[in-house]
Amino acid sequence: MGLLLPRRAQSFLPGVVNLRRVFASCMITGRTGPRCSASQSSAADSPMEEEKYCPLYPGHIPTTPLQKALLAAGSACMALYDPYRHDMVAVLGETTGYLALQKLRERMRNDPEGYRILQERPRIRLSTLDISGLRALPDGTFGREYVRFLDDNVSPDTRMPAKFVDDEELAYVVQRYREVHDLMHTLLGMPTNMLGEVVVKWFEAVQTGLPMCILGAVFGPVRLNARKLRILTTELIPWAVRSGNNAGCILNFYYEHRWEQTVESLRDEMGIFPPPTMCA
Repeated sequence: MGLLLPRRAQSFLPGVVNLRRVFASCMITGRTGPRCSASQSSAADSPMEEEKYCPLYPGHIPTTPLQKALLAAGSACMALYDPYRHDMVAVLGETTGYLALQKLRERMRNDPEGYRILQERPRIRLSTLDISGLRALPDGTFGREYVRFLDDNVSPDTRMPAKFVDDEELAYVVQRYREVHDLMHTLLGMPTNMLGEVVVKWFEAVQTGLPMCILGAVFGPVRLNARKLRILTTELIPWAVRSGNNAGCILNFYYEHRWEQTVESLRDEMGIFPPPTMCA
């Protein structure tokens, strides 16, 4: 009967122990997505069934609801075991976030700046950033602090492209969320250690309603020691929840046009409360 997913999906999930065996044992051969026309699919009689379908966007992998459920279960287990497996976190977000992504899209469509972002589809990547120009900005500006964050952490190009979202516009919404995530670290003043990631996930869970964010916010603290857990529950979570509720939708801000704005003024504009002194 073949494997559950196209070969591209297998390559997207490296190192997932036994996950492919679970998929293969299900004996699922169904596919979703638009069929190609006869002229587009000269391999219509090929045993490789996925060749009969056109992707909705580059890299798209059509999956059935059951396939999405299996992907969600497997990626959730791996993400809980190793929260730094960004590929697993990405799969979990795509396979469980459809309803939340729809709501985020509506918020963007109903906001002038958010609607413009949906129309122009900006990307935050090394190829689109003027790193030297941002590094030349004064200390305290959003662009300068963001580049300082990148210098100390990872490249924005490490964010995984969307693959399992069966809607081209929603695929961009989840992509935009991923690329904005590092900007949230900058605005919230949070490092990329486990404590900082959990705080950002609490803020994003309130903001987006994405199940992946909620899962990270709830289960992330189990890896913290007693002192950090006390700080998290007594100071950081209350602040993150209040800021998440008070702030405007984080996807409705065209950050690329705000590099020269100070971090403090952008926080004020968005409605993010100043971080606790210990984390500022």
